[in-house]
Amino acid sequence: MDDDPTTPVRLAAYTRSDLTEILGDGDDPFGVAGTGLTFLPKDEHFGIRLAGRLVAHAGLLRLSLTVGDTRTEAMGVGGVAVAPDVRGRGLARRVVAAALAHARTQGPPYALLFCRTPLVPFYAHLGWHPVQAPVHVEQHDGPVLMPLNTMWTPLRDEADWPLGTVRLHSFPM
Repeated sequence: MDDDPTTPVRLAAYTRSDLTEILGDGDDPFGVAGTGLTFLPKDEHFGIRLAGRLVAHAGLLRLSLTVGDTRTEAMGVGGVAVAPDVRGRGLARRVVAAALAHARTQGPPYALLFCRTPLVPFYAHLGWHPVQAPVHVEQHDGPVLMPLNTMWTPLRDEADWPLGTVRLHSFPM
């Protein structure tokens, strides 16, 4: 048994109060409210607790998408959060790695995430790649161009991102 207190665990649930426990009760904890986008909740959740307090989270959601002419699926990674007072300890890396380890058991060949520009180097350091083509996501009035950076990482050794415009067949995660 791993007794490292920073080992991520699967969470049975993840609520708004859990998010508040990590990032506080601000109106825009992820800094994306200005995009005007509606995001989907995640289905699966991974977290790290220190001294009983939830301090890190990453969520997963299976997504249907089309890239060029290729219809495929990806595991969306979202809701990545680390409490400000414990940043710099590798907790985001650990909780994302735990989510990706589980995502590899789910079947889709890729994981996909959306992030603000300052986070691109962090995710690139973890092995994520920028999607170079335009990405369209569903919203209440139809598809819109995703204003955030889109990044992908393979979930299988042979997976390579297809060429072409991306169309997510749901709200983003």
